[in-house]
Amino acid sequence: MKFIDDLYELYKDQLVGDEEDAIALVLYALQDHSKDDFIKLIQEMSEEEVYQMLGNYLIEKLKDKMDKEGIGQFTPHADSKNIH
Repeated sequence: MKFIDDLYELYKDQLVGDEEDAIALVLYALQDHSKDDFIKLIQEMSEEEVYQMLGNYLIEKLKDKMDKEGIGQFTPHADSKNIH
């Protein structure tokens, strides 16, 4: 994706390579843009890039929802007598 390639080229000498770098850089780059800017960026993406972006977003939102609802988390019952 051209946006990521350009962003990386601008800041690659300042990156240490961890997830926090990526998060901070993306949030910084997005903060001064409008919805119209994002739509233009999406229109420049391939179908595969749009699919991956939307898929990743939906996966994260579903994981957040499941986490908030407590789905998949172990919660021991007070009356449980089995201890392993």
